[in-house]
Amino acid sequence: MSNYPLETIRHSAAHVMAAAVQQLYPDAKFDIGPSTENGFYYDFDMEHRLVTEDLKAIEKAMKKLIGRKLPFECFEMNRADAEKMLSEAGQTYKLERLADIPEDAKITFYKTGDFVDLCRGPHVANSGEIGAVKLLSIAGSYFRGDEKNKMLQRIYGTAFASEEDLQAYLKQQEEAAKRDHRKLGVELDLFSFSDNVGPGLVLWHPKGAFIRHTFETFWKEEHYKNGYELLYTPHIGQSVLWETSGHLSFYKDGMYSPMQIDEKDYYVKPMNCPFHIEVYQSRLRSYRELPLRWAELGTVYRYEKSGALHGLLRVRGFTQDDSHIICTPEQIEDEIAEVLRFSLYIWKSFGFTEIKPYLSTRPAKAVGEPERWEKALVSLRKAIDKLGLECEVDEGGGAFYGPKIDLKVKDAIGREWQTATIQFDFNLPERFDMTYIGEDGKKHRPYMVHRALMGSLERFFGILIEQYAGAFPLWLAPEQARILPVSDRQHDAAMALKKELRLKGFRVEVDVKAASLGAKIKDARKERIPYMLVVGEREAADGTMAVRNRREGELGTMTLDQLVEKMRFEVDNKII
Repeated sequence: MSNYPLETIRHSAAHVMAAAVQQLYPDAKFDIGPSTENGFYYDFDMEHRLVTEDLKAIEKAMKKLIGRKLPFECFEMNRADAEKMLSEAGQTYKLERLADIPEDAKITFYKTGDFVDLCRGPHVANSGEIGAVKLLSIAGSYFRGDEKNKMLQRIYGTAFASEEDLQAYLKQQEEAAKRDHRKLGVELDLFSFSDNVGPGLVLWHPKGAFIRHTFETFWKEEHYKNGYELLYTPHIGQSVLWETSGHLSFYKDGMYSPMQIDEKDYYVKPMNCPFHIEVYQSRLRSYRELPLRWAELGTVYRYEKSGALHGLLRVRGFTQDDSHIICTPEQIEDEIAEVLRFSLYIWKSFGFTEIKPYLSTRPAKAVGEPERWEKALVSLRKAIDKLGLECEVDEGGGAFYGPKIDLKVKDAIGREWQTATIQFDFNLPERFDMTYIGEDGKKHRPYMVHRALMGSLERFFGILIEQYAGAFPLWLAPEQARILPVSDRQHDAAMALKKELRLKGFRVEVDVKAASLGAKIKDARKERIPYMLVVGEREAADGTMAVRNRREGELGTMTLDQLVEKMRFEVDNKII
């Protein structure tokens, strides 16, 4: 078992994979081969078009190289000699990468067997230290991520310190494939995408829309309970708004082209915050009004490259559960603690129990006085400590306009997701000259916090689908129960039962297909219906039903009142 950090093992595995490709395809040209969060990849340009079957041969060659325990030898070269070596080898992509290295920086290469790579390291001592490897897939990738450049061939793989760790990961990936929200979204008729509408723009189907309505309603009710007020703002704004906010300077590549209205440029909004500030600026504010907690389910549009789009998890149009807290410096500590508590409550309500905060501190380039940063960081730390949470610190990982807390949650199969963000902002209050009248009668600059609990509703829904594997808990399920008449003779009794349950607030349908009871049960299970209510001759006669529960199996015969009591308890307590 290797004792090196996973990042080092995986980076070394990428080199060994490239060495294996060089053996099998001598004409290959190489770009880059970094480690990633879950493995590694390498980009190649070669005549042979890789197919999935090729991965077996490449992996076999890799394992032979690993077994030879080849040393990773580092050597330094001057720029002229490095250029000469790469030019003679025909490695045009590496020459471009060499040009990216600053003039005063050291130029290093690593040699593994016959393979030599421009690389700053680090690596394991020899290939035998890599542990266990597995090649996973092939994809296309534009050089430097630019669609104008040539598309290269990318091989993805993963590596772990031990075979046991690798097998555990592969098992998790197998389970993840079963839970893939893109597959389940089609199977359960929840959402779709259309080439006619455009990539990255989600079409919510009735069932998906109902689930969204349910968690939106929960979100709104909880926000009102916790002292928030809701805002609604436009989808477009004049260019002057985005110039003032700085988006046209710092974020233009992520914005869509302007449209001309009345000879002025308007942009569809990439963010909601400038609109909330305009509400604040609509009149003079007093310290007595603060804190203001304003929230909005605001739809925004951001340009994402087509290769980055991924189902609901990465889209171009999405609704953000946005909120901005505007308060005095004296109020900030309590506000942060309350936001963090509220964030944990929301995620735990959906069944996520393993939640960890990450604290990002001041980067090298930042706006705002250092003392404000320090006070903000103290407030963030105190909020984390107050709730008894352990956190990791990301030194220098804050945005240029303020420190932040990111929450990451683990799902049902152990994957970690980036979720809620609590972000200080020292930039926009300055840019928009936000002030309030203090107790001393003078103008003061308020503190401003951006806060998203779910993030994007689309991404949140994608995570929920995978968390539950499409089997939504009763309170979220678009269809909570399905009545299954054994034959046509029970049709009237089934319809009467549906009417009673709907009057009591439950979402119920009747399966009226001319099919066997077994087939109806199979269909209901496939569609993840929480409750199946079988009505045969006896049940129709005495006003009962044979109840099947998706989790608990056969529950026996129940009266309407007994069923309603059980279902009501699950819904009211949001049983997961």
